[in-house]
Amino acid sequence: MPQHQRPFLALALRLAATLALATLYMMVKLLHQRGVALPEIMFWRQALTLPLLGGWLAARGRLFSLYTRRLKTHALRTITGSIGMVCLFGAQVLLPLPVATVLGFTTPLFAVLLTAIVYKSPPGRLRWMAVALGFGGVLIITAPGDGASIAGGISPLGLAAGLCSGFLVAVISLQIRDLTSTETPIAVVFYFALFGTLLLTPTMLWYMTPHSPALWTEIIAMGVVGALAQVLLTAALRYGSAASVLVMDYATLIWTTIYGWTIFDQLPPAHTWAGAPLIVAAGMMIALREHRRVKEGRIKAAREAA
Repeated sequence: MPQHQRPFLALALRLAATLALATLYMMVKLLHQRGVALPEIMFWRQALTLPLLGGWLAARGRLFSLYTRRLKTHALRTITGSIGMVCLFGAQVLLPLPVATVLGFTTPLFAVLLTAIVYKSPPGRLRWMAVALGFGGVLIITAPGDGASIAGGISPLGLAAGLCSGFLVAVISLQIRDLTSTETPIAVVFYFALFGTLLLTPTMLWYMTPHSPALWTEIIAMGVVGALAQVLLTAALRYGSAASVLVMDYATLIWTTIYGWTIFDQLPPAHTWAGAPLIVAAGMMIALREHRRVKEGRIKAAREAA
């Protein structure tokens, strides 16, 4: 095992990241309910990351890790990521938190399809089964309700935003995979925040409003939690492979269910509990297959080197 690989630490960091992400989603929903517009929430989510991350790097004497020759690629990733953030935060605002979380678990399903298209790598039988199982769960969650809505009163726009978010996160994962071949993970996070802030700054002419000191405290806390989540996600991938830590992401459903129940007095409808296990099972099947593939590749490489 490589010296920097510490699987149990990686799992612990990823679990902490799921709690931070769930807390971020809860705060986004709460801020929106208190009158803060979604574009302003997105702006502060990005803008507050810059001094936090920059200050942390400066204190460690590692500002050199932000060096890049791929500003155009970072900018393109920012455009995709910003659209994805609109969908992600929009789903959190329009849907019960657990429902939005479950729809986010469709990312591995879309990733399988995108990998087949982009890398000309046809999925095996197990992956096709996982994709079919996962989208079967989506169909259950989006089962027609009363005609004016879907799934017993859940917003159709929210469901569309949640699925769009799952798809775009898969696209972003491919972009990040390309970027991290030459860039540090910290640089990827920093430039997303930098270009995202620049992209959203003009919208503040229309959406920024005065806030009370208490509300400003909540906005700043949201930015800190968002930056912390990014750092934890990055750290988890430093000490463990993506295939081994992604299974912890499903803990997000636990945290968002608790937040939805205790803070918003919302529990997901029965459709969600029927469809969610299928989506989770599909994602775990894909993660398990990826883990086995990586392990087999290491064993093969070790044998060839012997």
